[in-house]
Amino acid sequence: MELRHLRYFLAVAHELHFTRAAEKLGIGQPPLSQQIQQLERELGVTLLLRGRRGVELTEAGHAFREEALRTLGAADRAMETARRVGNSEIDKLAIGFTVSASIHPFVPRVIRASRERLPQVEIMLQQHTTNELIAAVKDRQIDVAFIRAPAPEAAGVQVETLLHEPLVAVLSTAHPLARRKTIRLKDLAGEPFIFYPRKVGTGIYDAVVQACQSCGFSPEVRFEVPQMTSVITFVAAGMGVSLVPQTMRQLHAEGVKYISIADADVPQAHLALAFNRRALSLALSRFITQVREFAVRYEGRNSGV
Repeated sequence: MELRHLRYFLAVAHELHFTRAAEKLGIGQPPLSQQIQQLERELGVTLLLRGRRGVELTEAGHAFREEALRTLGAADRAMETARRVGNSEIDKLAIGFTVSASIHPFVPRVIRASRERLPQVEIMLQQHTTNELIAAVKDRQIDVAFIRAPAPEAAGVQVETLLHEPLVAVLSTAHPLARRKTIRLKDLAGEPFIFYPRKVGTGIYDAVVQACQSCGFSPEVRFEVPQMTSVITFVAAGMGVSLVPQTMRQLHAEGVKYISIADADVPQAHLALAFNRRALSLALSRFITQVREFAVRYEGRNSGV
């Protein structure tokens, strides 16, 4: 069976007349009839009932028609994709992100907008730690990544800050400070802190340590957990306290309370974009431009986020 057999059959199934189908296909009626008979012999079933006034589809013919339409549709899409790729009309874009960055509403929104505005670009998503993403961008395994700045330096990798947001304290609801609406950072002096390892990502880790030291104490790191969402779980279990980006409030975990920091100089978390400036494809350049434009609009509308 070949694709032409499916096209011949669908033409007859549509016209319900061999002569009209042959004219539509641009072939003679006898060859068309022979091709359909060959198809029926191969399938071992009758697809069409021939009559003086035309033809009718058998039950098998109706079922075969639906599958033939799907098969030809897939074949046509495959050929169109191959042509577009061959003509450089389609590009691929590998986008990486950390867990913390992905929770920020900006990231899924800008990716969704990019899929709509750049339909010719195939987008692939990958989740890694900050250090892994920087290395992947450097080695051109990933085109661009959403991370928390600052990030380790790497040859050719440019890290561009997009948005800023304050850090907030996250406490167990059983903690005495959880009854307050705001706290001062120095109120957490002596408390056991829950972090995720600095080797995983330096951005928020360093921001918290520096903010605490500016208030006269060094945080006592009691536990290190693999990712930001695990911090919330450990806090809910009463294992300690932590500071997280304000957008983490979206995780409405049972047993925790997010409390704003009342200090004049509230520590900040920074959402950033990392890309290899030595490997700027057309698709990547368009994506970066869109992210920059989106960040300006987003910050204007969500200055409190």
